[in-house]
Amino acid sequence: MENLDKIIESILFVAGDGVEYFDISDKLGVSVEEVEAAINKLKEDHEKSNSGIQIITYNKKAQLCSNSDYADQVAEVLNPIKEKALTKAVLETAAIIAYKQPITRLEIEQVRGVNSDYAINNLLENKLIDVVGRKDAIGKPLLFGTTDEFLKRFSMNSLSDLPDYDELMERIEVIKTPQNAGLFDYSHMPEDNDKLEAEEKARQEAENKLQEENNQAPVEEENSVVNDLLNALKEDEEEFEEDEFEDDEFEDEEDDE
Repeated sequence: MENLDKIIESILFVAGDGVEYFDISDKLGVSVEEVEAAINKLKEDHEKSNSGIQIITYNKKAQLCSNSDYADQVAEVLNPIKEKALTKAVLETAAIIAYKQPITRLEIEQVRGVNSDYAINNLLENKLIDVVGRKDAIGKPLLFGTTDEFLKRFSMNSLSDLPDYDELMERIEVIKTPQNAGLFDYSHMPEDNDKLEAEEKARQEAENKLQEENNQAPVEEENSVVNDLLNALKEDEEEFEEDEFEDDEFEDEEDDE
């Protein structure tokens, strides 16, 4: 078909979301291979001209998107609602689901070793995962899997683009070795809000306790000095009374004489 790439570009512009190769092929009466070739040509043309509009492909779908080189300017003008930053815990959960899907909440928590409610809910809100069924087990727990949004977010055409699992595990083991652990700093990764609040609360309590101790120390020291002074005065008073008593006795003896 003549100008197939231009026709597809118009379709993608009007659609907004991703359009499957098969749908274009079926409606236009061309082969899927022709559609894919036209999309690849369209993609190359936009990249060569450094156009403000680019083509992304994922899971046998194509979609128009803005050029990432101009992301700052676009954000400044349109002021879009920024997506919540994915925390380290959320990314960890997403990786487990990507490799182990379909997987239940309990199975995710068994792998992570901690409660994963927050991470799963965050992924659901951002449409990176979805419920794909129920497991044939007691209670029929929900099964989770990744979505097309997950592929778009991490710039993948399909799940086959994920790093090889066994190779990834080997690399992680290398990172965990004592001699290499210090080479990687994850302190810049945002933590869960609950954890941050707990750490802040603990820090504040520690500061308050230290402040109380510092405030009490001078008072205790002052009380100690006062007590020592009172004891010294008491001793002087007793000595004075003893001396006065001895003088009285001496005067009495002189009167007797």
